[in-house]
Amino acid sequence: MLESKWSEWQDNNQESILEIPEKPGVYMMHESMIILFIGGSQNMKKSIIDSLEKKCVSNSTRIRFREETNFDEVKKELISEYKKRHEGNIPHCMS
Repeated sequence: MLESKWSEWQDNNQESILEIPEKPGVYMMHESMIILFIGGSQNMKKSIIDSLEKKCVSNSTRIRFREETNFDEVKKELISEYKKRHEGNIPHCMS
């Protein structure tokens, strides 16, 4: 299932976002090490930029991503793993 490694956590700033590939993949955003959002799309850069326009997600301070062609399935798995570790809850900005 794993196609590539996760990127390092990157600061949520214009410079870092410009380096995110316009490729299919999954991504996570956090603030103070609390995951706010788990996403996936055909174009990670565009989706991350779009997500950051939402008030809740705009508070994120760090982003990491991973290229995945089957991003929908991987996103579901990541959310499922998150819920197992957090008493069935989903990330705050996904509710």
